Amino acid sequence: MRLQAISLMGPTASGKTDLAVWLLERFPLEIVSVDSALVYRDMDIGTAKPDAATLARAPHHLIDLVDPTESYSAGQFKRDAERVMVEIAGRGKLPLLVGGTMLYFRALRGGLDELPPADPALRAELEARGQRLGWPALHAELAGLDPETAARLKPNDSQRIQRALELCLTTGGPMSALLNPSSARKEQKGNWLEFALFPEDRAWLHRRINQRFVQMLELGLVEELRGLRGRYALHPGLPSMRCVGYRQAWRFLDGEIDATALYEQGAAATRQLAKRQLTWLRSWESARRLECAASDLFDRIATEVDSAMRGENRAG
Repeated sequence: MRLQAISLMGPTASGKTDLAVWLLERFPLEIVSVDSALVYRDMDIGTAKPDAATLARAPHHLIDLVDPTESYSAGQFKRDAERVMVEIAGRGKLPLLVGGTMLYFRALRGGLDELPPADPALRAELEARGQRLGWPALHAELAGLDPETAARLKPNDSQRIQRALELCLTTGGPMSALLNPSSARKEQKGNWLEFALFPEDRAWLHRRINQRFVQMLELGLVEELRGLRGRYALHPGLPSMRCVGYRQAWRFLDGEIDATALYEQGAAATRQLAKRQLTWLRSWESARRLECAASDLFDRIATEVDSAMRGENRAG
């Protein structure tokens, strides 16, 4: 079967971008970003968006798609990515899908269960109640309507609690009844070469995360957010402002935490994000697991890509 795409998955700060650019310069590939934070315009520092020099060397599809005031769903990503992948194939190249938003990878590989569209009025009402009563109170409400979903959500996970309640109130039933968690493994289609980067030493990844968050602060994360707040009608409940780093910088600008807490909470939240990404990756059975700090990582992946593409050419 013809090779359709290459995916490079891994936790934040695992070196995916550098590896992707290196591969792009050696094979007929185009990079497709699989990152729910990179879709936002003007959010560059806190999302670790590739800089202008990197983008000049290696253009990325599916970044800077929407304003920070807008929402962007996995369903939208699936439609956009499938369109871009067809265009890339039409140019005689292969899509190289790079990122750590595992829900987006799942959308492409296994599809997403059909869920009702967002109800802006109901969402605004739930947001207001969450701000007034606290999200643990809404989590308790969700537990009464959909105990299965509530059991896997933290009491302060406002975004997911809000969506789960919205679905319960819209459909009259629990969100858990609408989802099939195993669909990604059951419905994978097409011939993809998949790589999953894992840190053999978790401390290595944590050091990189801490160093990168320090760099973000030095580059002006707080100043970037201050400018965004002046340019857009933002509030802390927006999906864009729930992104790691921006959520903590918002609290700093509002005087709720000091500079030390900003660093400590931001780095800790990023480590938690990496932990969730690795949990997803462990269940991704079709991916080749590779040590992200290995000295021969680039050469090993290049060998596999070369072999897969040569096999495709022989088959053609």
